[in-house]
Amino acid sequence: MKIHRALALALLFLIGRASGGRADGVPRAVEITARRFEFVPSTITLRKGETVTLVVKSEDVIHGLFSRDLKIDTDIDPDKAQELTVTPLKAGKFVAICHHFCGAQHGNMKLTVVVEE
Repeated sequence: MKIHRALALALLFLIGRASGGRADGVPRAVEITARRFEFVPSTITLRKGETVTLVVKSEDVIHGLFSRDLKIDTDIDPDKAQELTVTPLKAGKFVAICHHFCGAQHGNMKLTVVVEE
C-alpha cells in the first residue's frame, strides 16, 4: 500500500510539473505590492511555461504594471487587488514598469521578472 501511495504522489508531482503549475491544477500565486516608488518584491522568478497568477495591489495611489514582453498591462487601484494570469513563453530577464506617474521618483519603479528554463 505504501508503494502505491508513493507512486500516486510521484505521478501528481510529475503532472503538476508538466502542466506548468501545481499538482492540483491551480496556478501558483505571486503577490506583488506597489508603493511609491517601488514594487515589493523588486524581483520575482518564474519558470518558462509555468502559469502563475500575479496578485498585485497598491498601498497608496494608482500605479500601473506594464511589460510588453510578458504581455502585462494593468492598473493597480489602491482599493482592490488585481489578479493577472501569466505564462512566460521564453526564458530571460524582463523589466516591468509602473506606467502611471506617481511622483518624482516614478522612473525608478521597476519590477524585474527572471524567467528560467
